[in-house]
Amino acid sequence: MKTPREIYAAYNIMPALQTHQLRVAAVGKLICDNFTQPVGKNDVILACLFHDMGNIVKFKLGQIPEFLEPEGLAYWENVQREYKLKYGGADQHAVNEAIARELGLSEEVISYIAAVSFSKVGEVVKSASFEKKICEYSDSRVGPHGVLSLDERLRDGRTRYLNRIDAAQQDGVAAPADTFEELMRLEYELEEQIFTVADITAEAITDAAVAPLIEELWEYTVA
Repeated sequence: MKTPREIYAAYNIMPALQTHQLRVAAVGKLICDNFTQPVGKNDVILACLFHDMGNIVKFKLGQIPEFLEPEGLAYWENVQREYKLKYGGADQHAVNEAIARELGLSEEVISYIAAVSFSKVGEVVKSASFEKKICEYSDSRVGPHGVLSLDERLRDGRTRYLNRIDAAQQDGVAAPADTFEELMRLEYELEEQIFTVADITAEAITDAAVAPLIEELWEYTVA
């Protein structure tokens, strides 16, 4: 048996990324603990704990300098190169799946990890799986520095998305500005789907509410 603390160390996961995954798992656990329908809580927690294990391959290191401390930029650039060499490139989704399989996670958990993607929220909304819904929604409630309301998280994401569109258009690449608006609408629909069958409100999910759960999840048993 291993714990997230041990697994994160073995895979040399950036501290900020460790904290992000723990926060997402804590949000997922809080929702599952207050859900009125049967749900695979253990699978949700495992998917959330390990959904971003390979994300260093896509990072533009140095954008948030404090996330690189104390090791520094050169150290994490080397870790990034090692990940790309080991897992064959910069597709974080493929790396996440490869690591999930190395960890011996079930096919169900791997499918929940694959559902954690803003671009796939339409598929998740249509899915009958509340596990997928909770995993995707939980990730959508966590920003770089903590738990946010869905409004706050989407406003931040919208600014970054539109900046990328501007850059793409400057390079002569067409980018649909209305795509993000539709994905935002779907995220709100997903939130409604979840809290229609939960005994808590979306507003009850805060940094203070998840803090004690994060402490527990450091030592969560991973089979």
